Amino acid sequence: MGIPELRERMKIMAQEATSKLRSLKQEEVIGELLELEPDKWALSMLQTRKDMAFRHTDLVWDHYIYSQASSVAIAVVQADLVIVSSMRGNYKAHARVGDVLTARAKVGIHKGNRYIVSVRTRVGNEEIFVGRFIVSAIDPGENMFAERSVSL
Repeated sequence: MGIPELRERMKIMAQEATSKLRSLKQEEVIGELLELEPDKWALSMLQTRKDMAFRHTDLVWDHYIYSQASSVAIAVVQADLVIVSSMRGNYKAHARVGDVLTARAKVGIHKGNRYIVSVRTRVGNEEIFVGRFIVSAIDPGENMFAERSVSL
């Protein structure tokens, strides 16, 4: 993407998207948030680097792919605090150093404070990850552990 006009357009898009961001700080988003329509959809881009790869290979660690998907699933929900309650995902292909990962999150059904968010990550036209996240918007003042009993 060496075209100056395209880089400038992407920079403007990213600034607009992060201005709508509520559930995360900009520096907490894994990758770059390019577009955000709160409670509807979001688009994130991650440029992979050598330090993201398994030792002695050019294959990107799976946790970078998951982290990008998780952060865009959280970012799309408009609330002060959003956490992942559960996730079901499938890695369909590998990413390599130098690949640009684009993750698109789409909000589906939501009831109360729980949202189903589907995330699809691609490298070019190839889908490499599909995840279904259930995220919860939490009241920051709420004691999440008050009524939990721990049994081992």
